[in-house]
Amino acid sequence: MHIPVLFSETIAALGIRPGGRYVDGTLGRAGHARGIAEKGGTVLGIDRDDAAIAAVEAAPHAGIVAVKGNHGDLAAIARAHGWDEVDGVLLDLGVSSPQLDEAERGFSFMRPGPLDMRMDRTQGTSAADLVNTLGRDELAGIIAELGEEPKARQVADAIVRERAKRLFSSTVELAECVERAIGRHGAHHPATRTFLALRMKVNDELGELERALAGGLEILKAGGRMAVITFESMTDRMVKQFFARHVGREVSLQQGGSRWEGVRPRMRLVNRKAIRAAASETGANPRARSAKLRAAIREEI
Repeated sequence: MHIPVLFSETIAALGIRPGGRYVDGTLGRAGHARGIAEKGGTVLGIDRDDAAIAAVEAAPHAGIVAVKGNHGDLAAIARAHGWDEVDGVLLDLGVSSPQLDEAERGFSFMRPGPLDMRMDRTQGTSAADLVNTLGRDELAGIIAELGEEPKARQVADAIVRERAKRLFSSTVELAECVERAIGRHGAHHPATRTFLALRMKVNDELGELERALAGGLEILKAGGRMAVITFESMTDRMVKQFFARHVGREVSLQQGGSRWEGVRPRMRLVNRKAIRAAASETGANPRARSAKLRAAIREEI
């Protein structure tokens, strides 16, 4: 069962207005969207995963409209539905519990399955395509940059050696290859960072996030709120830096007074620091341990 992380904190951060319009750019199984609708908001929910859209449509909820698409295109999708301005934007990033739990999706090395990792299975490139075709240097660069794996070169070397004998087709094959290459140390599986990097590359997660943040702010009305839940340090940094640029800062002037410096439109943080899940939530849902919620309010048109 999919359990929406930081549920009450997210609903509170969005400050739901009865009759307000909210775009959920990462609808998933509509856990957060249902909370918004139950507070009186209307939700345009976007997801690139056909299975997620089908699940929501099979159990419809008044006030939620599900649309297939990428959250990077949320501004265009909202406008296509006549939503030129909205009261809130929500992004719950990363991979959903159903995607992790379904072995055939290939997101997890904990379950044997095809090496896929596509959130939208109609798109062309899978994780298997990347590990079986990319050059050593490009592979190492992806694993180092997106997975922040310090032993990326060793992993890439091992992948290239292994695929010369047999192309990779399953999650288990890749996980075992990475483990042989760098060994097992600590609590996390040695393939964790490599799988993360490949997933992010396959789904262009950083590019989608960059477009979603810009597009979300573009359609957010004055006083509207944007809330973003992240699970990796890289995406959290992107959100933090995006908000910081728009929050700006007051700079003292030599002649007296001060001047605001920042990127317009101006925003104000809902909470100064990221909100983390309480111990009670992480105990019931371990996947909430790495979750961080950041939210900000648009202050001007």
